[in-house]
Amino acid sequence: MQIKEFKKYFFDALSKVYPKTEIQSFFNLLFEYKLKLSRVEIALQPETTINKNELDFLQKAVFYLKKEIPIQYIIGETEFYGLKFTVNKNVLIPRPETEELVDWIIASTPPNDQIKILDIGTGSGCIAISLAKNLPNSTVYALDISAEALKIAEQSAKKNNVFIHFFEADILNLNELQQSFNIIVSNPPYVRASEKLQMQQNVLANEPHLALFVEDNNALLYYDKIANLAKKQLAKNGQLFFEINQYLGNETVELISLKGFKNIELKKDIFGVDRMVKASL
Repeated sequence: MQIKEFKKYFFDALSKVYPKTEIQSFFNLLFEYKLKLSRVEIALQPETTINKNELDFLQKAVFYLKKEIPIQYIIGETEFYGLKFTVNKNVLIPRPETEELVDWIIASTPPNDQIKILDIGTGSGCIAISLAKNLPNSTVYALDISAEALKIAEQSAKKNNVFIHFFEADILNLNELQQSFNIIVSNPPYVRASEKLQMQQNVLANEPHLALFVEDNNALLYYDKIANLAKKQLAKNGQLFFEINQYLGNETVELISLKGFKNIELKKDIFGVDRMVKASL
């Protein structure tokens, strides 16, 4: 089958599920991943023949896309902060908003400082690995409750040539660590159960709920626990960074303030909603 023939089949097969712009994006991503062809090369070589191995992969991708499986899980990788990350159903797909959190941390940190960073609930490892890559004098630790998530994060660390001290732990049952840190960062579960209806179906059906949801009556559970740990583990002039629920910005700031943190900043993301908090002791 030629590229132009498959493209017609691809668009026809997915037209009832996705808008054309999204189908085109999927098409480009799949061809770049499997055939190593750029968008320009695809446009200039429409009569190129797709071999059997490539066609089998692409047809399976269509099958999964019809079921609204995220394209990142289909190809097994995604890009975050200019780096490639391995992803599967055991980790959340990194979001653009989290790139802004990473950017804020890097901008707040002198590049040559020899510091220790702790990423709590690392998931795919996107925060920890991006920080290690861009703050090369730092020593980065990252924990997660999921052993499967840590395996994926370790793959991405190797892929990006950085070393992270990964370890398995449940933050809700972790009261103390053996060392102090200059930066503690977390993007913990923060979506309330009542907010599920606002989420896309493909997220609800495929991404790990353990990393997403909290009960409505205890929505700041993880922030409370992490802030308590940070009070013990942050070094002098250390900083705490959170990604937060956009509807609970003021409540998160109040919680952190009541625990004695100072210089608290609430920051909006590119979509204009409260998304990040920075504080120090």
